[in-house]
Amino acid sequence: MTEKQSAAITVKVQTEDFSQEMIYRQLAATPYCGAIVTFVGLVRDHPELELKALELEHYPGMTERCLFSIAEQAVQRFSLNAVHIVHRVGYLTPEQQIVMVGVAAGHRLAAFAGAEFIMDYLKNQVPIWKKQHDASGTLWVEAKTSDQQQYDRWSKC
Repeated sequence: MTEKQSAAITVKVQTEDFSQEMIYRQLAATPYCGAIVTFVGLVRDHPELELKALELEHYPGMTERCLFSIAEQAVQRFSLNAVHIVHRVGYLTPEQQIVMVGVAAGHRLAAFAGAEFIMDYLKNQVPIWKKQHDASGTLWVEAKTSDQQQYDRWSKC
């Protein structure tokens, strides 16, 4: 596991699973916290593909720096009090947790917007690659146009 932390930001990239409850408790202990928003992404089961697993690879060091930078941007843009991002890498099977983004803020609107901003940037800017293992073989997962559109809308705000 690699980790980078500041007073308001925790970023982890790891192979092992994570505890949503533990992360929530850490966020709830943040001073002046009035709202917490969390998002957890799972390996989605694709019955038509007979998905066996996703294999996630990353660029160590650079991945953490990118995640930390995104969190810093979100803290500044939405006045967040705390951000916790954990992203798993390695071989993950359907229904396993991949990513969790949790934010603590003084108010709900900032928390919702901050979490959404982080996920949209994460999907487009962080050097993490997915290889899909299914009944027909193995292939690298291409970036989705919809993810790019979600990312692009933040430049208009």
